[in-house]
Amino acid sequence: MTSVSLSSLSIGYRVKDGFRTVVSGIDVSLRDGELTCLIGANGAGKSTLLKTLAGFLPKLGGNIYIKGKEMSEFTNKEMSRLVGVVLTARPEAMNMTVEETVALGRTPYTGFWGTLSDEDKRIVGESMEHVGISRLARRVISTLSDGERQKMMIAKALAQQTPIIFLDEPTAYLDYPSKVETMLLLSRLSHDMGKTIFMSTHDLELALQTADTLWLMAGDGRIHTGTPRELAASGDLSAFVERSGITFDKDTLHINVHPDATR
Repeated sequence: MTSVSLSSLSIGYRVKDGFRTVVSGIDVSLRDGELTCLIGANGAGKSTLLKTLAGFLPKLGGNIYIKGKEMSEFTNKEMSRLVGVVLTARPEAMNMTVEETVALGRTPYTGFWGTLSDEDKRIVGESMEHVGISRLARRVISTLSDGERQKMMIAKALAQQTPIIFLDEPTAYLDYPSKVETMLLLSRLSHDMGKTIFMSTHDLELALQTADTLWLMAGDGRIHTGTPRELAASGDLSAFVERSGITFDKDTLHINVHPDATR
């Protein structure tokens, strides 16, 4: 079922004399229970699109529908119960414990004072368990590895209990095993919990292996969408990846760097 739908959407950002449009006429959608990866060229508008969907940037035209309702019609409180956002930036309060940080995900439900009920505490515990960090509950954030910190932020989003989660480069700064672990975790959460998970990434080969759907922003002003195999068959991935010394194998979905290109 469609959870987020974009209709004739135009995105961009503020400049001195107004706004600069990056991409216009976007007509794509996200579905429940799927991991969708946003890939593309630097400067193509990936961050702008993600920030627009998360409500951090105003749309320049068109519509964003969430669960069939235009995003602008929701209050901030309603949005906080629909969409969770995980950013690349590190948490500022590095002296907080993991459990305290994950508990911040309950803010849309706890009100001004942030007092946790027994039910809130149960949800926080389950969220940490889902991502495998229960043992880290009492650890201070500053003592965590980058991979552990990223899992904590995903647990915080789970504690928010939103049907939709947006992530900005969740595998950035991680070592390769942690990248794989994070991608597999997000794939499992989308499938097992029925969540719509949408993330931007530069880790193309991991996205090809784990994503249900790809959104490719190749810098041509369009967004090409489909499964990894559909975009491979259409030639869109080859057109994006291939250049001197680099080829894309449509059958194995692997990127090959030819030895002669390194000399």
